[in-house]
Amino acid sequence: MFHAAPTQLPTQTEVPYADALRALAAGDWQHIHVPAHHGHAENAPGIASFIGEQALRMDKPMLFSGIDQDSWRMINPAKPTPLARSLELAADAWGARRAWFLTNGASQGNHIATMVARALGRELVVQRGVHSSVIDGIAHGGIDAHFVQGAVDSALGSSHGLTAEQVDAALTAHPASGAVYLTSPSYFGAVSDIAAIAEVAHAHGVPLIVDEAWGAHFGFHPGLPTNAARLGADLVVSSTHKGGGSLTQSAMLFLGEGPFGQRLEGLVDRVHRSYQSTSSSALLMASLDEARRRLVVDGERSIGETLAAADAIRRGIREGGRFRDASDDIRRSAGTVDLDPFKIVIDTRAGGISGGEAHHRLIRDHGVVVELSTHSAILLLLGATSRVDVGRFLAALHALPVVAESLSDPRPLPAVAPLAMSVQDAFLSETEVIPWEEAVGRISADALAAYPPGIPNVLPGEPFTREVLDFLRATAADASGYVRGSVDPRLDRVRVVARA
Repeated sequence: MFHAAPTQLPTQTEVPYADALRALAAGDWQHIHVPAHHGHAENAPGIASFIGEQALRMDKPMLFSGIDQDSWRMINPAKPTPLARSLELAADAWGARRAWFLTNGASQGNHIATMVARALGRELVVQRGVHSSVIDGIAHGGIDAHFVQGAVDSALGSSHGLTAEQVDAALTAHPASGAVYLTSPSYFGAVSDIAAIAEVAHAHGVPLIVDEAWGAHFGFHPGLPTNAARLGADLVVSSTHKGGGSLTQSAMLFLGEGPFGQRLEGLVDRVHRSYQSTSSSALLMASLDEARRRLVVDGERSIGETLAAADAIRRGIREGGRFRDASDDIRRSAGTVDLDPFKIVIDTRAGGISGGEAHHRLIRDHGVVVELSTHSAILLLLGATSRVDVGRFLAALHALPVVAESLSDPRPLPAVAPLAMSVQDAFLSETEVIPWEEAVGRISADALAAYPPGIPNVLPGEPFTREVLDFLRATAADASGYVRGSVDPRLDRVRVVARA
């Protein structure tokens, strides 16, 4: 819980920060301060045309009277602000000791978490398939990462999580590691055994950090998996806008109630302060407040309706007899103990069309936009508290033509080359961009991950091999594939560490 001052916790039906912002926007103010539009549409007509005057009126700076303090002359540090009270409610809702609002997405949370990990030790056990922001944090913090490869389904083009046994083996092999860092659920909804992994990490005397970006809605309905903070994770990054319905780029960071809570609280608070803007968006933070209330207060009903919609989509896929729900494939992957029901993976190959071609035609011919496609599947993401037009989607899906020429065999993942220099040294080194044909044996300055399946194929400090380059270039050439982190989208050129 947020410990700003002894206070009675407001109820989960309240939104202290959002209500304070609404009340402030309703006042008759003359603004002569930042932001420069002063809250009036005539000062920013282009912006007002797409967000409306009410949003402009609510676009307030930090430390504003009525939100963070009573007035410029009546400051009472002992009195909890509306923001502090909203953070208390967020921590209570997710079963955490402490919560922080983030206005630069879960990426900001991962930057904070990796810096916290660095404070615990230079070494870190980390899942190979973490988000690029974690790799960036490793580079920024000068962390020596010991990567552990999670389960990979090359047929679907998906990657999943780790097992407790893998984490135990990694910590045994690298006893100087200060923490464990993993992702759960995976992009495709596979949930790792967080409780067992937390137990293993704690037995080795280190905290567990979980990037739960795709699981912000977990724990708010009996039909959903339990969230990581309640399962024993010590620091949890939650991308609230992905599953919880807040505005894009808003997220939260949670400190667990476990054995490391008291030790980490001050550290996390200081690191958060150094990464959070002093001009944080009031609109983003208010949206977090409102999303929390909807999940808690209306979750039983609204999440239940979305679960019914997910079931109807899966039933429609089965009854259609052409495409295949790939949920069972994901459930069988190593380390997967549960599945997010709001991630629906549809194997399109049996229907005679690739995932990429299906994705393209759903957009072009039906105005239906799905979350992701691979060579073999499309991925749907249902917002936890959002209504879904099941009939429209199923009609569009079943109307897809057979496009046999779009089908292709999955490519096996290339082997990973051992680090030739540290991630940080390579990331910060002087670099040069060279033709891909000249890159074999040269050390990469970038983290490159082919989508699908989104696992880093080469990290800063790892040398390029011909196998890796061929894999990356082939992925980049696919209509449904791309390589994250590349200086050239076609991989005709790559960035390498310059020779001395």
